[in-house]
Amino acid sequence: MVNSKFPPTTLFDDVMDSEDFDTAYALQALTNPRILNELGDLNLIQKNEIPYGISGANYATAPFTHVNPQGSRFSDGSFGILYLADTAKTAIAETRYHQENYLRNIEGLHYDTIDMRFIKVIFSAKLIDAVVMDAIHAPDDYTLSRTFGAKVKQSGDAGIQYHSVRNNGAICWALMSPMYVESAVQTRHFEFIYDGRGISTVRELQL
Repeated sequence: MVNSKFPPTTLFDDVMDSEDFDTAYALQALTNPRILNELGDLNLIQKNEIPYGISGANYATAPFTHVNPQGSRFSDGSFGILYLADTAKTAIAETRYHQENYLRNIEGLHYDTIDMRFIKVIFSAKLIDAVVMDAIHAPDDYTLSRTFGAKVKQSGDAGIQYHSVRNNGAICWALMSPMYVESAVQTRHFEFIYDGRGISTVRELQL
């Protein structure tokens, strides 16, 4: 799931290869001051990792060019990771937890709504199976999982398969590069309703 504030289409989806991208980027950067914010920091990813020509290239690439400086389960914030869940239920559980933490840290916030969109991702990669590694599944302490993630990134491995800690028995994946994504297509929309204590309601939006 991703926040719906992101544009549904970006320059990544308008071009078929890196040569076209360079040309289109140079032209749009002159006339569209928002282009840099939409694409993120391109220095954070190798050009040959961008999956030009696939459906939803922007969804596949965004986690690697819009990196959360606070980090995530397998990253200290110095590099991006594409996190995927096996089912809609798992995606909602994982996203709900992190959105709640974010909203609770906003002083004086008593009510808010967040629109989220489902992205159906097809990928092909040989991942490290870490489902039996208890240390990386700590619910809130990412110390060991980030150390493990850094090793996976440095080794050039495609990513990690692990258990969801928000939906018991479910599986999640962490891809270290967007190059393994074959398609990323928007499907359903949901609204998260925050009541000042937590996200009390998750409802599907009919668009």
